[in-house]
Amino acid sequence: MRFYLALPLILAVSGCADLSPQFLDRFGRDSPRAEPRVFVPPPRAEREPAVLGPDGTELASVTPPVEPAPPPVTAADGRLGTTIASLGDPVAEGFWLKTPLVSTVRQGRVVYERTGRSVQVELRPSGGAGGSGSQISLAAMRLLGASITDLIEVVVFEN
Repeated sequence: MRFYLALPLILAVSGCADLSPQFLDRFGRDSPRAEPRVFVPPPRAEREPAVLGPDGTELASVTPPVEPAPPPVTAADGRLGTTIASLGDPVAEGFWLKTPLVSTVRQGRVVYERTGRSVQVELRPSGGAGGSGSQISLAAMRLLGASITDLIEVVVFEN
């Protein structure tokens, strides 16, 4: 009776020792437990040679200095400059543009080059720094043919 119980146990244990070539190829040559595989990226291509400036520094690593926005300059045609405008206070009536391009209230005109339309507006100082955006009235945006949700680039002229 012991023989009948021991035989299946011996056969079961001997089946665990299968060291056939397929088994070894699948799990590794040294042991049935394979080591985790580690991804090794392919070598990078050689870096292009750096462009050197006259002082010997690499030009790509040199950051150009940030220059402050120039003060608004009035051209002979009355052009004050270009600004990015968003919708201002929608309940404020009239045709106006609050912009850092002016320091006093004056009459002017804005041109939206995308539609080719222009509108006469009251130019109001925004108090912002040069280069900061502007706000335009709802009525002026509608006449310019711009969407009220867009930021629009307009050219500002004084009369």
